[in-house]
Amino acid sequence: GNLMKELLPFSEHPSGPLTALCTDIFTKTLLAGSKEGHIIRWNIASFLEDSRNKKNQIKEEVCWRAHATEVVELFIEEEKNVVVTASIDGSVRLWHAMTGYYFGYFGQAREFELSDTSRLILPPDVNDFPAIIKEESKHMEKKKVTYPLMLDRDK
Repeated sequence: GNLMKELLPFSEHPSGPLTALCTDIFTKTLLAGSKEGHIIRWNIASFLEDSRNKKNQIKEEVCWRAHATEVVELFIEEEKNVVVTASIDGSVRLWHAMTGYYFGYFGQAREFELSDTSRLILPPDVNDFPAIIKEESKHMEKKKVTYPLMLDRDK
């Protein structure tokens, strides 16, 4: 988990140790679950084709908070385009693979409605909406800025 911690996500959430990884059938998409309950989806297709070419980078596409606690397992079901996540809190949840929209949890009374991604709902213990990363975004870099304290008597 600590090895990929160095890949800073584009989202405002700090990167933490990764606890679960999976790829799609064609190994074009990498999904990772974190200790803080986030799911991050990367496009790794161009990087795997030629990892020595610096233009071919791992591109983060979407990040969302799936659980309030550590993600212990996840997998992508490509036919239905969903991601299934499990956490140490005992919940197993279903998400839209491309957008991170929440469909529900296993054991709920209502049926999963997988075709409607326009109705954005969140689980009761999560209040962060998915962050879809645009292609032209740059990594968030921590900049060193010093602001000396100065007393301005005129103000």
